[in-house]
Amino acid sequence: MGNDLRREAVRGVLWSAIERFSVQIVQFMIHIILARLLLPSDFGLIGMLAIFLQISQLLIDGGFSNALIQKQDRTEIDFSTVFYFNMFISIALYCVLFWTAPFIANFYHIPELSSVVRVIALNLVISSFFAIPKVKLMIAIDFKSQLKISLVSILVSGVVGVLLAYKGFGVWALVMQSLLNNLFLCILFCVCFRWFPLYVFSGKSFRSLFFFGSKLTLSSLIHTVYYNLYSIVIGRYFSATALGYFRNAEQFASLPSSGINMIISRVSYPVLSRIQDDDEYLARAYRKYIRLSSFLIFPLMFCLAALADPIVNFLLTDKWSEVIPLFRILCLCWMLDHLSVINLNLLFVKGRTDLSLRLELVKKTIATIILFTSIPFGLEGMCWGRVFYYIIASYINTYYTKRLIGLSFLIQLHDIIPYWILSLVMALCVYGISLLFLESYFQIMFGVASCVLIYYMLSYLFTFKTLKEFVLLFK
Repeated sequence: MGNDLRREAVRGVLWSAIERFSVQIVQFMIHIILARLLLPSDFGLIGMLAIFLQISQLLIDGGFSNALIQKQDRTEIDFSTVFYFNMFISIALYCVLFWTAPFIANFYHIPELSSVVRVIALNLVISSFFAIPKVKLMIAIDFKSQLKISLVSILVSGVVGVLLAYKGFGVWALVMQSLLNNLFLCILFCVCFRWFPLYVFSGKSFRSLFFFGSKLTLSSLIHTVYYNLYSIVIGRYFSATALGYFRNAEQFASLPSSGINMIISRVSYPVLSRIQDDDEYLARAYRKYIRLSSFLIFPLMFCLAALADPIVNFLLTDKWSEVIPLFRILCLCWMLDHLSVINLNLLFVKGRTDLSLRLELVKKTIATIILFTSIPFGLEGMCWGRVFYYIIASYINTYYTKRLIGLSFLIQLHDIIPYWILSLVMALCVYGISLLFLESYFQIMFGVASCVLIYYMLSYLFTFKTLKEFVLLFK
């Protein structure tokens, strides 16, 4: 069983990595073009609506996607039941957002937000149509099909968004890009993956899945509300432009970490759910995930922080120079996110979403206090507050991991600290090397090359075991 799981996991990692990073690269390029054409305030307007859209999307899913993946004896009745629930809730929530749009606009004192809400919220209804086909592909660990569908959708919607931005449509370019992306995803999933629901809604199936999914939804809801509190506070008390700076700094800083985290989560969750009762195997597997993800994420984030100035100036122009200090601080924040993802993923594998909910209640209470305490210190102070919170959260997240499979905070700290130290040394060297050049292009080119070379040499000298594990993973 171990070899079969390993082969399946490696295949899943490869295609998930290709799918995730291909899509992210295309999205990143499109985002760069849009950032050059649009104003920071345009991105800020979309950021103001993020909390309403993301909370709605969470309520639509209801944790059922993860419940279907975790359930071993799932049936077509389960899939059909979830499909009809998603459709009903998505339509209901769209109606709520449609009628409350003027109140949202009044809250931010921006009248044009009302029409933006009513159009962009259509994404909720569209996405509910292809939720089940997407879950089925994840269960099958078929990321190759998702790659094809995602790339086509991103490319087509991105080209339209860029054309609209070039023609001066402002925030509507971002709205239409988002809407068209989901529309093409819906069409392609339905055409390529011919799944049709049964004409049945099972109360028994719903209750079974809801028992697992509801706790996960509450946990995710708490996290989403906190995550978007920054957008509400900045949008309400600062400005749309300031929020645009913050959202772009967040997006750039989270890109490498979230990409690797999603690959780990998408592959490890369905694979390790099959051996959820073997605690010894789980402990070994999770320690390897922690080492390998830290081996990749720490140098990436430190490299971005070291080269923040030339990256922002070269890619986004001087118009976005206010992003640089925020971007650098948030890199320190996001380099710790994978620890939360891996520890919480274990609770989902074990079917203990109730424990995840308890952790989120504790963490987000602390996080909210830190957020409102840091407001008087401006945007940079708020970002440093997030770094402080992520350090605390990394410790709290290990509480139940230790109780379930014996992985304490100290064990995990022992696993990650070598890569953090090596990455810091690498970043200091790279920052010094970048100062030797005046042009941003050369700073980036020689800086990235130095990152790879220095980190490889340090890894070879001090952590050869993990470097070897990483290479063997793909053999």
